[in-house]
Amino acid sequence: MAKIVLVLYPDPVSGFPPEYARDTIPEVSAYPGGATLPTPKDFGFTPGELLGSVSGALGLKEWLESEGHTVVVTSDKEGPDSVFERELPDADIVISQPFWPAYLTPERIEKAENLRLVVTAGIGSDHTDLNAANARGITVAEVTYSNSISVAEHTVMQVLVLVRDFVKQHRIAAEGGWNIADAVERSYDLEGMRVGVFAAGRIGRAVIERLAPFGVQLSYTDRFRLPAEYEEQYDLTYYESIEDLVTEVDVLTVHAPLTAQTQGLLDDELLATMPRGSYIVNPARGAIADRDAVVRALESGQLAGYAGDVWDPQPAPVDHPWRSMPNNAMTTHTSGTSLSGQARYAAGTREILEDWFAGNPIRPEYLIVEGGSYAGTGAHSYAEQS
Repeated sequence: MAKIVLVLYPDPVSGFPPEYARDTIPEVSAYPGGATLPTPKDFGFTPGELLGSVSGALGLKEWLESEGHTVVVTSDKEGPDSVFERELPDADIVISQPFWPAYLTPERIEKAENLRLVVTAGIGSDHTDLNAANARGITVAEVTYSNSISVAEHTVMQVLVLVRDFVKQHRIAAEGGWNIADAVERSYDLEGMRVGVFAAGRIGRAVIERLAPFGVQLSYTDRFRLPAEYEEQYDLTYYESIEDLVTEVDVLTVHAPLTAQTQGLLDDELLATMPRGSYIVNPARGAIADRDAVVRALESGQLAGYAGDVWDPQPAPVDHPWRSMPNNAMTTHTSGTSLSGQARYAAGTREILEDWFAGNPIRPEYLIVEGGSYAGTGAHSYAEQS
């Protein structure tokens, strides 16, 4: 029997919801491109429930305990006296979400002598030191594609929120005003703008496909160039590097993984090469941007707006400058944890566990590292950049 530690975000301040805004969520039969959704033997939850917080427990607790496993569910993950730190040394499996990550540093991995499997309930496993996991032969898996569309929708929303200056307009309405001139002095149409996509993987392509109908000029950069027919379909211009791309866009969306090459990439030097008054939406990882460089660019007017869903660290401290910098539309890493997205990544997490306990192979698209080397999705996304 295994000991499983689930690190999940806290329940709502008002308490776990007694009811939901909707009675059902739409059923999605397949991902774009025909990839299949998670296929666990059972779900253990009702799709549309709040699963990502402690009381939701990803719908896993009752099932795991019925199988004889020990389950610890906590939101307390920071510092030497945290529940996570205390429970980690004899844990066999650790599960957390990118929105409330259980950071597995080399030091923590060294302490976790029994650790054999790390699961990201969602997408993005950079909160686990992958080199240390490889050295120990720990398997790292994530639920690839489970919330890619959720993040893409959030990205499109934030692009529009920035360009139309929605935050200020809503604030005026909420505060009882009718200051039309004030409300529109920074509001533009997205139509005709040049939109660049940094990294055209699943999320990046979904953003391209959703922004195309707005009549924008689309361009992208990626380590792997997209097929010519795809570029033609969306009238895409390809750039060899992020440095070339940013000089030619009004809006930049960021979808790259956090690696040694992308950390701090959006710095003073790069931001200075963008056209004055550009916008950036970063739902990928906060550390891809130089925190203070973004603040400086907004304060100087080099950037007209910055939105994102990711911070460094997470959760961000109360005094993090991105909370109060001008012309921002930040959210607290919620893009991929809509109730719809939660149903998919909870189901995928259960599928991974079912396969693990049965000794069956984990889907290649879920794998990041296995057997001491990068595997599956990890070989594509992380191996060449680690």
